[in-house]
Amino acid sequence: MTLAEDIGTFAAATSAKALPEAARATITRLIYDVAGLCVAARNADYVAAVRASAVSSGSATAIGHDGGFGPYDAALINGTAAHGEDYDDTFEGGPVHAGAVVVPAVLAAAEHRGLSGDAVVKGIATGVEIMCRMSLVAPQATHKACFHPTAIFGAPAAAVGVAAALGLAPARIANAIGIAGSLASGIIEYLADGSSTKRLHAGAAAQSGIRAALLAENGFTGPATVLEGRHGFYRAFAPSKPPDFAPLMDALGTRWVLETVAFKPYPCGTMTQPFIDCAIELARSNIKAEDIVSMVCEVGEGTVHRLWEPLQQKQAVPNGYAAKFSTPYCIAVGFLDGKAGFEQFTAERVMNPKVRALAATVSYVIDPHNDYPKNFSGHIRATLEDGTVREVRKPHMRGGAHEPLTDGEVKAKFLDNLQFGGWDSRRSAQLSQAIDRIVAGEKIDLSGARS
Repeated sequence: MTLAEDIGTFAAATSAKALPEAARATITRLIYDVAGLCVAARNADYVAAVRASAVSSGSATAIGHDGGFGPYDAALINGTAAHGEDYDDTFEGGPVHAGAVVVPAVLAAAEHRGLSGDAVVKGIATGVEIMCRMSLVAPQATHKACFHPTAIFGAPAAAVGVAAALGLAPARIANAIGIAGSLASGIIEYLADGSSTKRLHAGAAAQSGIRAALLAENGFTGPATVLEGRHGFYRAFAPSKPPDFAPLMDALGTRWVLETVAFKPYPCGTMTQPFIDCAIELARSNIKAEDIVSMVCEVGEGTVHRLWEPLQQKQAVPNGYAAKFSTPYCIAVGFLDGKAGFEQFTAERVMNPKVRALAATVSYVIDPHNDYPKNFSGHIRATLEDGTVREVRKPHMRGGAHEPLTDGEVKAKFLDNLQFGGWDSRRSAQLSQAIDRIVAGEKIDLSGARS
C-alpha cells in the first residue's frame, strides 16, 4: 500500500469515542481557540476583504458574521481570520498551524452536510494528526524552498479531516490526499513587506481540503503515490532534504502527536514567543531601556531567514503585521510594555521612536547546538552602559509541550478574544455552549455565532 492509502485506512477507522482523553481535550481547545480568534479578527480589514470576495450562500457559518455561506467561502473566511493575527495554535516540530486549517475546513463541511459532533471530532483529530506528522518528514526543507508549511501541508491534511468526517472509505480518502497535492500552495514572500498573503494561507488550504474531499467523494481520482512518488509532494515542496516517512507513519492511530499542540500566549510569530518572555523578565530586573547598549540573542539557524533577516529591516519594521515576524521588534516591545498583545502590533506602535531605538540594539548569533525545530527556546545577553552584562534564557516556549497553558488560560484567551471582537458575555456563553455540544457528539449548530 502507498502512504496515502495507509493514511486513508487510519482516517476511516478512527472513532471519536475511542480517542484518548488527552487527544479529545486538545481538540476541544482547538475549537475554542479557533472560534475565539475568528471573533477577534472579524472587524479587521483583511477579513472584510475575504468576506467581500465570497460569492456563495448556504448553511455554513463565518463565525462573527451575518448570514450563511457555502462551505468553501466559510472555510476561507474562518481560516483566514483564525490565522490572521498569528495567535493560533502551533506544532513545535513543524512548525505548522494545524487547527487554523483543519477546524475551519471540518466545521464548514459539517454544517454544509448536517454532520454530528462525533463526525467533527473525528475529522479534526485525523486532519490535525496528519498535518503535524507531515511537517516532521523533512524538517525545515519546506521553508528553505520558500513555501509556507501551514499552507502546503494544510491542503492534504484538511482533505483527510473532511473526508474522514464525511465517512468516506479508505480509497476515497487516499484519492482526496492525491487531489490535494495539486491544490497545495503558498509562498513566503510576504516576509519582504508584511503583506496579507500569509493570513490567507490557512483559509485557502482549508478551502482546498474541502474541494479535494468532495471531488474524491464523487469519484475524482488523485495519484496514490502523491507523497512518496518521483514527482510527488515532498520532491516538489521540500527538495533539499530526503524525506523520512517514519515520523508520518510510526504508531499512527495509537500514538497521537496532536496532544502536544501548543497554544500561543502572544499574537505573533511562534519562535519569537520565548524571546518576548526573556525581554519581559529582563525589564523586571530594574534595567531601563536607555541603559542598554546591545542585546545579542543566540538563535537556531532555521529561524534566521524569517525572523532576523534582513536585520536592518527587522529592526525597523514597516507595519504591524511585519512586526509579528521580527524578533528585534518583539523583544523591544516586550521590554518596554511588559506584554505583547494586539495593541503592541498596531501601525502606531511600530513607529514609536523608543520602540524603534531599542529594536535597533538587538542582533543575533547562530547557536549550532540549538535544537530548533524540535524545541523553541529564547535567549538575550544585554550589555549595559556601565559595561555589565545581564543574561536571560528560556528553555522552552510557554504554551508548548514543556510548559503548556492550562485549560483556564486557554479559556481566558478565548473570552478575551471575544471581548476584543466586540461580543458581550451573553454571546460568549452561547458560543461556548455550541462548542460543548459539538464535542459531546450532538449535531453541529453554529447559527448563534453569526452576527
